[in-house]
Amino acid sequence: MTTGEGEIVSRGQLVSEDGGRVIVRRSLPTEPAVRASESLFLTEAARQGVRAGRRMLYVGAEAAAPDVAAALRVEPGADVLARRKLLLAGDVPVRVATSYLRLDLFGGTPLSEPGFVTPSLQAGIEALGHRFGRAEEHLVARPPAGAEAATLELGPGEWVVRILRASYAADDTPIHVLETVCAASRHVFPIVQIAGADEF
Repeated sequence: MTTGEGEIVSRGQLVSEDGGRVIVRRSLPTEPAVRASESLFLTEAARQGVRAGRRMLYVGAEAAAPDVAAALRVEPGADVLARRKLLLAGDVPVRVATSYLRLDLFGGTPLSEPGFVTPSLQAGIEALGHRFGRAEEHLVARPPAGAEAATLELGPGEWVVRILRASYAADDTPIHVLETVCAASRHVFPIVQIAGADEF
């Protein structure tokens, strides 16, 4: 099965025709030119010459895990709005990305409806009167939990990298938490210093 110029899919991995593994890049922090795009992942992948796809897995209320709750400043286990999607390079799953939003701010808005938000989730948040100010990102490598191994089609012993990005408005209101669970063997994470206001 081909995924692009000189790439094939083999046992859930992207490999080049000469046998080298194809890696998807995920910059930390996200470059400003990418942040305002329709999809961070689609834009990143296109710049890397990778054919990308995405599929919405879930939109609805979900109990907040302790670190998500802390970032959103709600009680652990409180319901928050979750928007979960699977991201693919070629036909290979590489990331599960879940946006978490406070229900008191975003419940009953277009952001709580099924499907993708157009032109982008960021634009949808800003259309409701919120302006992005700063963000914090935490990256942890760990074994897969729950359904992550099956969803990402990981082999035995493969790990994931989990990135939790909390974004705050200019008045310090927490407006978005993005949890990205990446197949560790399919990613590289360039880290650069970027000046300017935060967006995602």
